Amino acid sequence: MSSRSLRLFFASLFGVLACAATAAPQTVPDTIDQRLLACATCHARVNARGNPVNDSFYPRLQGKPAGYLYHQLLNFRDGRRQYPLMTYLVEHLPDAYLREIAQHFAALPPTVLPPQASGLSAAVLERGRQLVVDGDAARKVPACVACHGARLTGVQPNIPGLLGLPRDYVNAQFGAWRNKVRRAHGPDCMADITARLSLEDVAAVSGWLAAQPMPLDPRPAESIARPLPLACGSDPEAR
Repeated sequence: MSSRSLRLFFASLFGVLACAATAAPQTVPDTIDQRLLACATCHARVNARGNPVNDSFYPRLQGKPAGYLYHQLLNFRDGRRQYPLMTYLVEHLPDAYLREIAQHFAALPPTVLPPQASGLSAAVLERGRQLVVDGDAARKVPACVACHGARLTGVQPNIPGLLGLPRDYVNAQFGAWRNKVRRAHGPDCMADITARLSLEDVAAVSGWLAAQPMPLDPRPAESIARPLPLACGSDPEAR
């Protein structure tokens, strides 16, 4: 490139930079959608084609019952759930704003995610299915469907769905209940159930759940037969 061409190139470059420096700054809208975009970094992973994937540790938030989301935000803020990043994000937020966040995500259409291959044996998967569908009366473990709904998509307003969750996330939550780093308002029904399950049972349940296809309409059920098998402090209607 000749010296004249170089001079022209740099003159053009400096002109572009000068225009960029003097351009009016863009105004970012102060909306709940804009404020919560950061949540998508963990909770809305997609693949290179833009399709949703569930091979991440983090669960989706869209379409979950608002009461459930609100209680979990409270639990992170107030120390009943331990995850430093979440605690940092919500520790100074008031109840009303946490409820607004919960309602925002609850109003979004839920994401239909593909099932995950478990790599588990047929016998282990069958054990997982039995626990989810029938429970284990000998251990006083109720069936998951008795609380989380026949379709396992959750129940309004406080019970979350179990399908579409990453297997690692489900295992981690059982571990957190077992190690008492995840708690809920008493009576803490999931902590009680976890104490009655072996580690093998937990692996069977998480593997079977992750391998199930989600229904095309995975919205939570509006109601479920009550009373629930166990009283749960996180679901006031079950107390």
